[in-house]
Parts: sequence; structure tokens; C-alpha cells
Amino acid sequence: MPTPEPAIEVRNLTKRYGSHTAVQDVSFRVEAGETLVLLGPSGCGKTTLLRMLNRLVEPDSGVVLINGQHVRSQPPELLRRGIGYVIQQVGLLPHYTVAENVAVVPQLLGYAPAIIAARTAELLNRLHLPPERFAGQCPSQLSGGQQQRVGLARALAADPPVVLLDEPFGALDPITRASIRREFRELPELRRTTVVLVTHDVTEAFELADQILLLDAGRVQQLGPPRELLLRPANDFVRRFFAAEQLALQLRALRLTDVLTELPAADEKQFVSTIESTSSPLPPTASVQEALEQLSNTSTSAAGEPTVWVQLSESTARPLTYATLMAAFGRAVRRLATEA
Repeated sequence: MPTPEPAIEVRNLTKRYGSHTAVQDVSFRVEAGETLVLLGPSGCGKTTLLRMLNRLVEPDSGVVLINGQHVRSQPPELLRRGIGYVIQQVGLLPHYTVAENVAVVPQLLGYAPAIIAARTAELLNRLHLPPERFAGQCPSQLSGGQQQRVGLARALAADPPVVLLDEPFGALDPITRASIRREFRELPELRRTTVVLVTHDVTEAFELADQILLLDAGRVQQLGPPRELLLRPANDFVRRFFAAEQLALQLRALRLTDVLTELPAADEKQFVSTIESTSSPLPPTASVQEALEQLSNTSTSAAGEPTVWVQLSESTARPLTYATLMAAFGRAVRRLATEA
């Protein structure tokens, strides 16, 4: 069978401003449904690279293909109607209501009014902006977090196959930012959408990315899954970039499936009898961080220490305490760091 076309393919993209090279010879592929995070220090070329994907910035050389089609094969305004775009400043039209802002692109594409109204209501409800309350309001009547939700709804309104996000949560306070990130991850639309997101927030990158492209001075330093950059850095820059938050990132990057093999053998019969009294065992795909958070909210067990359970099958689960979890976590980190 032929290999399917990637949703986005970038080949040898370069952009210069006078004597300054903002992006130099960058290439990557994003498969359909994946989220690629462009990460790096300020001024490394993340936003310039993102804007070349929808021709807000024209490259000096290189090629951008969206679903196999060269982006220069159609006028920029038509290209952008098929690509969702969210920026940090949101960019809502101040004289439009929330519903009118969300409907902008579907109207340009000629959608029927009833379809636009239904889609607008659907997205506002999913983003916790009940349309009966918010649809008729103007952007100036909304909080920063609410405006960002409207911007995301607008980007998704026409169900585009590709969405570009430039620091979309950067201007929000930490609590609102975490809440919107959580909503973002859970949106059904994004499970079938290809996303490219710019951020300088390492935690955000690890929460949202399938792949991370780490840039420095316009050059690619490493491209790969978050855990690969963390556990097998390609060079000293990559290693230093994550060093300050290494432990916190490892806790987020490693799944319970990674640590279960490092646990000592135990009696499965005990698991069967005990799980019946356990309210919510964790799936093996949960992160070590999620297990630690559940442990911190768990009362002491009969054995004298907090215990959480990992679901192994429909009828069995494995107990984890702080001590067993962290010992297995340490062994897993060492093993994964040495694997080819």
C-alpha cells in the first residue's frame, strides 16, 4: 500500500531579514491528527516558521505542502480559510458578537445559516461558554480566558484539517491557562485535526505534543516525541534546555506502562480481591505524575500508607505506594535513557 501523504510537509524552509536568518533550512512532517509543538527560546524563529505555513510570512526558499498541495498553488486568502489560526492576542472583531466572531469563516465559505448557528452553539457549549449567555455578548464583555475560548471556537468553526496556534495561552494566568489546556486536549475536533502550536512553555509542550521541534537560532536542534528529547537529547543545547525542569518533565512523560515492568513480582490473587473495594484504578496509560496526584489525595490504606491501583485487566489491578512507584520510576528512567 502507498504511504499516505502527511498533513503538513516542510522542506528546507529558510527566511532571512536582511543579514539576519530567522529560520534556516528547516524540514519536518506532521501526520494527520498529530500535534507538533514548536519550542525554543525567545527569538529562535518559532512564530516565523508557523506563519510561513499559512503564508502570513513568505519564505526565501523551501517548500510547504498541506495535504500534498503546495501552499503557493492558491491565493493566500483562500489557503487561510481552510486553516484554523489562533494567536495570543486572540484578534476577535470588537464590533461583532461572540456568535458573529465564531461564524466568520463558515460565512465566507458559504455555509447555510442553520448549519452555522448549530456549529456555533455546539462549540460554545463544548468550551464552557453557554450560547444562551455568551452568544450575544461583545468581546469587551469577556474575560481573557473567555476571549481565548472564543478564538479557539472561531478557529475550529469550519472544521479545518489543520489548525495553527501561536502562543494561544500565553497571556492567561496559570489557573486559567491550565484549565483551557485541559479543555483543549479533550475537544473531539482536535482528535481528527492536525495541530501546530508555538509555545515557550516546556510543561505545555509536554502536555500537548505528539512531536516537539526544538529550535535555536532558527535551526532545528531535535525533532521527536517529548520523552525522546528528554531522555535521549541530541546535543548539549537540548540537554540544557530541559535541565531545570527535568524531574517534573520525566514524571509527565513516563507512563505507568513504563514503570510496571520495574515492579517486583506480586500475588495476583491479592489484586483480584482488593480491586473490588477500589473506586477508580488508573489506566496503564496514565502518567507517573497523575499517579502521584492521586496518591496525594488518597487516604491511608490498611497497610498503613496511601495506595493507588493500576488497572491491568477487567478484573485485576496492581497496587502502588509512593515508595514502590518512585523506586520503579527511577529504574525506568535509567533503562529508557540507555535504550537505542
